[in-house]
Amino acid sequence: MRGLEEEFIPSTPGKFKDKTYYSGNRQLHRCFASTSTMFLWALFLLALTASYLSFQSFMDSGTRYLSSTWGSLHWEKQVRDSAQIHRVNGMSVLVTGAAGFVGSHVSIALKKRGDGVVGIDNFNNYYDPSLKKARKNLLNLQNVFLIEGDINDVHMLAKLFDIVAFTHVMHLAAQAGVRYAMENPKSYVHSNIAGLVTLLEACKNANPQPAIVWASSSSVYGLNEKVPFSESDRTDQPASLYAATKKAGEEITHTYNHIYGLSITGLRFFTVYGPWGRPDMAYFSFTRNILQGKPITVYRGKNRVDLARDFTYIDDIVKGCVGSLDTAGKSTGSGGKKRGPAMFRIFNLGNTSPVTVPMMVAMLEKHLKVKAKKHVLDMPGNGDVPFTHANISLAQKELGYKPTTNLQTGLGKFVRWYLSYYGYRQEKSVK
Repeated sequence: MRGLEEEFIPSTPGKFKDKTYYSGNRQLHRCFASTSTMFLWALFLLALTASYLSFQSFMDSGTRYLSSTWGSLHWEKQVRDSAQIHRVNGMSVLVTGAAGFVGSHVSIALKKRGDGVVGIDNFNNYYDPSLKKARKNLLNLQNVFLIEGDINDVHMLAKLFDIVAFTHVMHLAAQAGVRYAMENPKSYVHSNIAGLVTLLEACKNANPQPAIVWASSSSVYGLNEKVPFSESDRTDQPASLYAATKKAGEEITHTYNHIYGLSITGLRFFTVYGPWGRPDMAYFSFTRNILQGKPITVYRGKNRVDLARDFTYIDDIVKGCVGSLDTAGKSTGSGGKKRGPAMFRIFNLGNTSPVTVPMMVAMLEKHLKVKAKKHVLDMPGNGDVPFTHANISLAQKELGYKPTTNLQTGLGKFVRWYLSYYGYRQEKSVK
């Protein structure tokens, strides 16, 4: 039996299948009229629903725009308030990597003396982000506004420089760590090279252009065997991808200084340690493993020579960073065009007193009152260098830089912070 649709559809235009067409046609018109009415009502309801949802979305967007989200009115106010200068001849500083170890300390030091500070950090998971969140809380207590964002975000940087005429940029955002580069090399290119170029582009387009101080690394000295390391020494033999990206950064910043008149100061940090430090650093992981009764791996160099590092306490590094900002000359460009030569400097920031890793472990054992379980192994080919030793005479002359904290004292301060932060009680850790 044919269906109803087949029964009422003409097989040929103008010809129909039976004589009941006219009565059936009237029924069909009534049916279509009813269906059309329902269809129109359905369309009306859909349009009404869509309008409501669009309005709701608009209201939500408006609410978000007025809140503290990126680019909102409240967000802009927070940026301006945080960048406000509260001392005579003060500066307004954009600090990248502000939730990091050095970045958080420098931000707080600047804010405490009355400078304007705005921080930015992407809170990546290279190490436990909860530590960065805790540092963010410290910044909040000092009324430092910290933006969660990436320095590769061109629009965000442009917005920041549009809102605030930053006098200085303290660029500390970077992918750190020598060994991790073997696992995730792209992250080093993304942060240390691409991110640096993106930031420099924003700075050279800014009006006025800020003076820039940024973190290079003692790793650029690579396989150089001349000690102590001086800024004039060769740096063309990097031992790791991390070192290579920092060396590339020094060349890139020189280019922007030469072409665009950006005032740039590079700081070669030597093994920074202290409270709120990075968990991937040896002294930090050694402390954790010693307290947990786990063995630590102590590497040694060729011919069983102990590795040595020029450990530099965080407070001394902060003094060098702030001194670099204070003595930085102004950039000479405007709108991306250079009007004259601008300052370009590179300084070592170290302690000048290298200590072997076994000696550092002995100091930790003394402060923790726990004996370490040590595995001594030959250093693998992972990019580490056997020693670092800074010549800081140039920084002393130009910045008044003078480190005052030795490793024994600095580790004592770190251990007290560690036990407090992670909830250890000193008497429980005694064995």
